[in-house]
Amino acid sequence: MKFFIDVILPIPLQKLFTYSITSAEADFLKTGMRVAVPFGKSKIYTGIVFNVHTEAPSAYEAKEIHQILDEVPVVNQIQLELWQWIAKYYMCTLGDVMRAALPGAFVLESETVVTKSSVKKLDESSLKDDEFLIYEALHHQSSLKIHDISGILDKKNVLPVIKRLIEKEAITVEEEVYEKYKPKLVRYVKLHANFSSEDALQDLLDKLSRAPKQRDVIMTLFSLSATTKKPVKVSDLSGESGASSQIIKTLIDKDILEDYFIQTDRVQYSGDENEASKTLNEHQEAALKAIKTAFNNNHVTLLHGVTSSGKTEIYVKLIEDVIQKGQQVLYLLPEIALTAQLVNRLQNYFGEKVAIFHSKYSAHERVEVWNNVLNNASKAQIVLGARSSIFLPFSDLGLIIVDEEHEQSFKQFDPAPRYHARDTAVVLASMHKANTLLGSATPSLESYFNAKQGKYGLVELMYRYNNVLMPDIELVDIKDKLKRKRMKGHFSDRLIEEMTEVLAEGQQIILFQNRRGFSPIVECNTCGHSPQCPNCDVSLTYHQYRNQLRCHYCGYNMAMLQDCMACGSPDLDNKGFGTEQIEEEVKILFPEAKVARMDLDTTRGKYGYEKIITALEQQEIDILVGTQMLTKGLDFRNVRLVGIMNADNMLNFPDFRAHERSFQLMVQVSGRAGRTEKRGKVLIQTYNPYHNILQQVSTNNYMEMFKEQMNDRYNFKYPPVYKQIKITLKHKDYNRVEAASIWFAKSLRQFFGEAVLGPESPPIARIRNQFHKNILVKIPKKQSLSKTKEAIIKINNSFLSIKDFRSVKVILNVDNF
Repeated sequence: MKFFIDVILPIPLQKLFTYSITSAEADFLKTGMRVAVPFGKSKIYTGIVFNVHTEAPSAYEAKEIHQILDEVPVVNQIQLELWQWIAKYYMCTLGDVMRAALPGAFVLESETVVTKSSVKKLDESSLKDDEFLIYEALHHQSSLKIHDISGILDKKNVLPVIKRLIEKEAITVEEEVYEKYKPKLVRYVKLHANFSSEDALQDLLDKLSRAPKQRDVIMTLFSLSATTKKPVKVSDLSGESGASSQIIKTLIDKDILEDYFIQTDRVQYSGDENEASKTLNEHQEAALKAIKTAFNNNHVTLLHGVTSSGKTEIYVKLIEDVIQKGQQVLYLLPEIALTAQLVNRLQNYFGEKVAIFHSKYSAHERVEVWNNVLNNASKAQIVLGARSSIFLPFSDLGLIIVDEEHEQSFKQFDPAPRYHARDTAVVLASMHKANTLLGSATPSLESYFNAKQGKYGLVELMYRYNNVLMPDIELVDIKDKLKRKRMKGHFSDRLIEEMTEVLAEGQQIILFQNRRGFSPIVECNTCGHSPQCPNCDVSLTYHQYRNQLRCHYCGYNMAMLQDCMACGSPDLDNKGFGTEQIEEEVKILFPEAKVARMDLDTTRGKYGYEKIITALEQQEIDILVGTQMLTKGLDFRNVRLVGIMNADNMLNFPDFRAHERSFQLMVQVSGRAGRTEKRGKVLIQTYNPYHNILQQVSTNNYMEMFKEQMNDRYNFKYPPVYKQIKITLKHKDYNRVEAASIWFAKSLRQFFGEAVLGPESPPIARIRNQFHKNILVKIPKKQSLSKTKEAIIKINNSFLSIKDFRSVKVILNVDNF
């Protein structure tokens, strides 16, 4: 009797591939184990066993597998069910989902590049012969591909050997280039141990009397150690003593000082005693009770709590209950890096039970977390993570918390699977028969609509913690201020006046501008030409700190121009403004204040965010200028004033969610102000203070916004009333995309008639030299979603069979908002 397995391969294939196995392998193999299999003419892939059976494939001869890579499954049954749901709902393949779900180190293939690990010294005697051959070869060559290794070892299947070397941390696998971050080392100095006695110290100071500069450095070191009681950084020492780094180096060479590095890396919990969680106030108690009651009827509940109402403390109480039952908790956040604060808070309560999972982690760290979750280890009972953590192998999930559930970053846009983590979390929880809690101060219309329809439970928490007042929000009409000449740069007299007052009281300020760079457009005053990106249809943004023009879509950059490229005139002008320009203006207006900026340019590294957030918490920054990164659930005790520099560029955006998004962003930013006794103040600068959304923000009237927006959604048939699927076609030849999109839309119209919009070019029609065309399919609630998707897939398959269109890339995006 012959045995076969169906294997999921990490490539976008519509069907699973079948391989033949021996009866001994059939007894050993279980669903969810990894196997190395040949595919195509010469490739080898790591696949996941989907099932074991006895039916031979009819269309092709089944090849044999190369090797079994695991002793126990790395993927469990519920995960595979979730993968199937994602593939079906988001119209992608199981291979796409597998690629997204598994850490890179799990998916070896013949194209994988292997390099020598630089992390630690390796005991070479621990290597077997074949492992040593590879390790030796990597001394002579910087990297090897897997088929090079099969040449060295003279055997076809080398994946098991590579797997063992990865486990011994002798080699690293380069899957994603951006993951190769180095741990951040900070250099500290201390006095050499030889001078710990008083006599030795006295001798040293006498000796150094002839070298006054060196002596100053030592004295500064003493005063710094005495005042801060913390280790002293080299940079602080040279700054305080005014000594050059050369003098400090001389002292280190003379063995008077010794330097050492502290690695601030890998989330290790180092606390001793865990704190008991805080006692809730009456409003929180009532909300907690209401949530527990709601869970009895609805497994999904929405917690609508205003900013600073203490939602996190309610989550903590719910987590405590689940952990006592020995179950796991998944805590999803829109952007993990911004929640360094939360990591500390949860670790204070739960110690090492908290594991963290996101893309800034190295392959090793991710595999560690994966294995801990798989084995239900106590180290990973609470997983705190960004959207990708819904793919972890939970075995006994009791609760999923989706914090800031309205956030756009829960949606994956590229590559496939284009899933929405909030919706997927709801499905994952139902598979585990667990509860889901969605929390937000400004819930998305979809979630609030579901709660109003009775699909979700709804709990509202309308009081800030300690009954702190909601911030006082004032709209400033810039049009009027410009007329009366009351603007200094981009600052109105009102904003300057408030800022002066807050700084005088020693409090902090946040300024929000949702554009990075210095100015989005550089224009010639003579002929009106502005430099464009050669690969995309956008103008280049001027970044002053590097003196260059950059494209925010493809990364193209060039040096800032001295003269106009078209007419040669030196008269160039900046239009619009970004965070860099605001930062510069603030420094001119308030030369005494310490100013910092938080946007994509200043937070590139793994610890970029944490540095800025910690500096703000410790009041080393007076004014923080930033983009929408500032809006996410951060808790700063000392921020009294928030200034929104220009509310209009968010409102006037070609997207049916522009108004909802603007409301959410502004309310969230405002929520950072006045989180303690004193009432915070928010100033919103706008050209149109009578705009409905701005009026609703200023009175914090979510219900009003919800009603008005829902009215529009009903009238124009947008989500949550109608579902929608967006189909994007891309190609470098405009005429081909045009023809292809017209064909596609025509075919769709035969099925869905009026419900098809497009094809239309998006606002930015060309990105990375690819022209884009969008088609939108709107699906009423009564229409079967699965039948609609079948029809679209059918059309897509016939589209791909047309020779001229084969090179056009089609992207299907379900719930693309």
